[in-house]
Amino acid sequence: MKVLFDTNIILDVLLDRKPFADYAALLMSKVEESEINGVLCATTVTTIYYLLSKYLDKKTAIISINSIMGLFEVASVNRIVIESALKLKFTDFEDSVLHESAKHTGVKYIITRNIKDFKNAEIPVFTPAEFLSVLKSLS
Repeated sequence: MKVLFDTNIILDVLLDRKPFADYAALLMSKVEESEINGVLCATTVTTIYYLLSKYLDKKTAIISINSIMGLFEVASVNRIVIESALKLKFTDFEDSVLHESAKHTGVKYIITRNIKDFKNAEIPVFTPAEFLSVLKSLS
């Protein structure tokens, strides 16, 4: 099952942002163990690189990107995704791009801490803790 991780979830793990990092890391371990197929939007990868290189350093950013690229599939952002995102009634354009990228990649679920930003989503959206419960019920 394809599951798209929002940027904030990946940053929670990479920056060890408490109290969010624990659930996010547990979900990433599910990707590592091939229990779920983790997907990142292409914009997530560039945003993570930008933030890590700005707040830490470029070497750490590159190491982190290489690490997540070994785990996650990357959902494309192309003209169709952008045009579809522009038509959505999301308050945050970045989230609408992420949603449409997920939709065009065949993602079944989106994991984020910002549920309210995805209130108009066509794909089910969960927090990490909620999704861990969903995974237990599917087993």
